[in-house]
Amino acid sequence: MKIATYNVNSVNARMENLTAWLAEKRPDIVLLQEIKAEFNAFPFWDLQMAGYEAKILGQKSYNGVAVLSRGKIKVVREGLPGFADENARYLEADVETGEGTVRVASIYLPNGNPPYNAPDDVSKFEYKLRWMDAFLQHAKELLRCGGPIILGGDFNVIFTDADVYNPELFRTNALMRAEVRARFRALLYQGWFDAFRTLHPHDVGYTFWDYSGNALNADYGMRIDYLLLSPQAADGLVSCAVDKTPRLGVKPSDHTALTAELRLKDNGKKEG
Repeated sequence: MKIATYNVNSVNARMENLTAWLAEKRPDIVLLQEIKAEFNAFPFWDLQMAGYEAKILGQKSYNGVAVLSRGKIKVVREGLPGFADENARYLEADVETGEGTVRVASIYLPNGNPPYNAPDDVSKFEYKLRWMDAFLQHAKELLRCGGPIILGGDFNVIFTDADVYNPELFRTNALMRAEVRARFRALLYQGWFDAFRTLHPHDVGYTFWDYSGNALNADYGMRIDYLLLSPQAADGLVSCAVDKTPRLGVKPSDHTALTAELRLKDNGKKEG
């Protein structure tokens, strides 16, 4: 089974790019973030013609997450439990694969940096920390359910200095603040496996390059997109790699896809 996470940065603006990549790489499951579309504006038909069912939690012009699959999708949860949120950032689903059912979640974690016109505004950072706290609690409950579970998305976390081209430029950035790193570390301590780092402990693995400043060609990137695996999913991990194809394609997102291949055993239905 091949699964990918990809912050598409507006699904309708990237459809040519997205469908070309889907046709070439043929992942079984794709977790999309920043779809920036409500239900009635989402290109369900185009994706169906490409061979994918889609379930979304949409929002006009901002945010939004989706799960695409070649198999059937059953939505389990829209939004984090116990966390009132006007933004569409979390979608959890059970997906049928040829190797059984897998629980997945598409995640667009808040950025947390202040608005450019209000550098002293800490409200977005506080929102990010509250969101992460709620996510930590739910992630712990998910592990108790057992079975193969994959949490994928744009986490907006630069976890280590090796995950950004120049860490000194980002010391005070909300993606790299100590409070954010501590929460991500706590997530891993729960028992989640960072798929890329599990197989590539010393590789760069950037998944984002800014549009400006020749960032892509100069490789001024950062690793902020993750696939986190439950122990049952990690047992079947075969490969994990950054796929630059979408970023190098026509009208690209500023992110690219992170893809993993897994051999899963059918562990039965999960609770919750």
